[in-house]
Amino acid sequence: MKATFALIKERKWATLLVLIVLVLLGSLFFNFGLGYEYRAVPEIEGTESNPVKSPEVPVGKKFEATHIKTPESVKGIYMTSWLGGVRDTEGNFYARENLIKLIGDTELNAIVIDIKDDTGQIGYEVFDSALKKIGSETKRIPDIREFIQKLHHNNIYVIGRVAVFQDPFLVKLRPDLAIKKATDGSVWHDRKGLTWLDAGAQDVWDYVILIARDAYVSGFDEVQFDYVRFPTDGNLADISYPFFDNTTLTRADQMKQFYEYMGGELGGEIPISADLFGLTTTALDDMGMGQILLNAAPNFDFISPMVYPSHYAAGSYGYNNPNQYPYEIVKKALDDGVAKLTAATTSPLKLRPWLQDFDYGGRYDATAVRAQINATYDAGLTSWLLWDPSVKYEKDALYLE
Repeated sequence: MKATFALIKERKWATLLVLIVLVLLGSLFFNFGLGYEYRAVPEIEGTESNPVKSPEVPVGKKFEATHIKTPESVKGIYMTSWLGGVRDTEGNFYARENLIKLIGDTELNAIVIDIKDDTGQIGYEVFDSALKKIGSETKRIPDIREFIQKLHHNNIYVIGRVAVFQDPFLVKLRPDLAIKKATDGSVWHDRKGLTWLDAGAQDVWDYVILIARDAYVSGFDEVQFDYVRFPTDGNLADISYPFFDNTTLTRADQMKQFYEYMGGELGGEIPISADLFGLTTTALDDMGMGQILLNAAPNFDFISPMVYPSHYAAGSYGYNNPNQYPYEIVKKALDDGVAKLTAATTSPLKLRPWLQDFDYGGRYDATAVRAQINATYDAGLTSWLLWDPSVKYEKDALYLE
């Protein structure tokens, strides 16, 4: 400060001006860094007055994504973002390396990785500054872009999964977007204690679009949307919606608007898919959750009905214990889906079912898993995905390369 006053006294204005400019530049650099911050703020860019823009790679983060064309027949497995960051004592990512080897050794050619999982958190550091401000990113997979490049080097198609309306993280950050209790206006919880976003909130739609675009810039070949529905359990009689107007729209109408918005914003730009309940292939209504196969199919490149035999009630399709008939349950469910899409002059090859590779209600060994794969082919379809939340797959169910 004394030096500054001395410069003023001696009227060395040029020197003083240079110092002021340097201070200002230093302040800007300190505050804005490389163009993004890690601070969470309660705003979400992407409203009608502030439309979502495609993310750009920040200065200092030079990266150019490559992509693999969607295989004619996608045969994939699921991986959590948590597993993507597991290392051994020597720092090697042994768990995901085992999956790469499994894919390389068998008929598999694709992998589904969580982008934003059921916790609402993104499993890696994002590029986009608006997403960084929201603060949902983590470092579960510390090298996601290098990992995707390695997958591509091994000719593996990479699908990123985004859980949409079940999102406890965003509910805490933006409770105004959450489903509420009708009785007292507090945040509503389902049977598991989880919270949900209002399916009618366009801020949520724009948020997941921003995530999808950032993921594509990071190298994901396709983005898959899950939990694209209303909740199905908990005290459903004590629910109020701040955005969804059930006096003018049905749940199916609201979800159709969401599907159309996703297709309109991302269609032709990014390959996109949607996960639906398995019963949507057969049901004639939305089953109270808003999902109707023929509403979703025109707006996505692929639809993945979760035709897990264990999730069908006793008596479904005439089978008292669906777990004992994995081939028959999957075949009937997909036959119905194929018939629906064919009648609507939509390609049934859009169907890419999730098949069960986990034990629930019975043992799903290699024979049971292969039976579901064969049922998929016998229904006239060519693609399938295997789901196991523990990421332990029956290798003997898969053909070797």
